[in-house]
Amino acid sequence: MPGQIVEISSNGIHLSVERGFLKLSREGEKLGEVPFDNIDAVVVHGHGATFSANVCARLSNQGAPLIVCGNNHSPVSVVWPIQGHHAQGYRLQAQANASMPLKKRLWKDIVTAKILAQAAALNHIGNPLPGLRLMARSVKSGDLENMEAQAARRYWKHLFGKGFRRDRQANNQNALLNYGYTVLRAGTARAILAAGLHPSLSIMHESRGEALRLADDLMEPFRPWVDVLVHDLIEKGESELTFDSKNALADVLRLDMQGPRGASPLQVCIDRMASSLARVYLKEQSALEFPGPPFALARSAP
Repeated sequence: MPGQIVEISSNGIHLSVERGFLKLSREGEKLGEVPFDNIDAVVVHGHGATFSANVCARLSNQGAPLIVCGNNHSPVSVVWPIQGHHAQGYRLQAQANASMPLKKRLWKDIVTAKILAQAAALNHIGNPLPGLRLMARSVKSGDLENMEAQAARRYWKHLFGKGFRRDRQANNQNALLNYGYTVLRAGTARAILAAGLHPSLSIMHESRGEALRLADDLMEPFRPWVDVLVHDLIEKGESELTFDSKNALADVLRLDMQGPRGASPLQVCIDRMASSLARVYLKEQSALEFPGPPFALARSAP
């Protein structure tokens, strides 16, 4: 089972090490603790949060990144371990040497999986868009025709209405999406590190100075399940980031996904996808391992 994504959203929280636990306190008063062995990542949102170098070292030993977010709930910095998988050196070398034709083929597969997931997500909310599946079949190597963006324009209108615009700096649905994607990004970064790969060596994302470009690549097919959770929250009248909405979005990593190995939590599926990427780089297999829709959401799928 996946571990916990520990989210620090309250102001003035201090993180420290106490025996084998991550201790949370404020002004000397202990608020709680989490075993380091149970932590997949720590995401810090709260203003004035403090932590020691010892906390960073213990998290790194666990293979868990510490991610600091800005006011828009998107990551602005990350602390990750420099050692991980036992074969990390070989895998990093293979990752760095990956050819452009291979990267283009992998990106085609990722974009195709993302568009199919978007189609399944729209089926779930009862607003299907059959054209998305046709677009998924039209994706070519490297997605030179940018079918990802073409599908996104149609997808967002069907999901949230014609007036919706995806804007990382905006509130409403966008703030909820930012938060959910931050959780997903943290889980993906951890999977990449556990697979002995480097999160900055991307398949396609090329933003300068971005430390988690590979995480941005690999999380793409899983984004629609965050979108569905946000849609369902809004349908229930929860349009702002609250304690309850954050908990609901954090649960995205626990959704049971369909796959060739049966039902597995979304985090496990991300772990398997990252491991399969390492094997593709090493020429031990030819394709990435993608899951199907979550079981809880698959009832309305065609």
